[in-house]
Amino acid sequence: MRAYLGLGSNLGDSRAHLRAAVAALPDVVATSPVYETEPLGGPPGQQPYLNLVVELDTQLSPRQLLELGRGLEEAAGRVGHEKDGPRTLDVDVLVVGDLTVREPDLVVPHPRMWQRRFVLAPLADLAAGEVRRLGPL
Repeated sequence: MRAYLGLGSNLGDSRAHLRAAVAALPDVVATSPVYETEPLGGPPGQQPYLNLVVELDTQLSPRQLLELGRGLEEAAGRVGHEKDGPRTLDVDVLVVGDLTVREPDLVVPHPRMWQRRFVLAPLADLAAGEVRRLGPL
């Protein structure tokens, strides 16, 4: 099943954090170009983010992908989860096949991806048809 993960970083060596995360992911089919974007919200003075989307062909469930992403964030030294705050690595589960998940800590398709150009642009690079199919939720 096709799954798409959004990755972002704006602390430390962001390119190295993203490279390491992509290298650690199983079942990678493709990666989007890297986009540099200004932070949305959060504390003032943050550095720009580097963002990309990774396409997987995987049998992992949305929950397993979430746990994998949390492990990658931890490996990158992410501490705390300040809303819209700076981070060494952020991994979001965007889309997992045709699955819909509504749990307190996991919503798939990602509920705010339609408000985030830094997600939609790289996602469209990989799966323009998927973006059109899903449409705004």
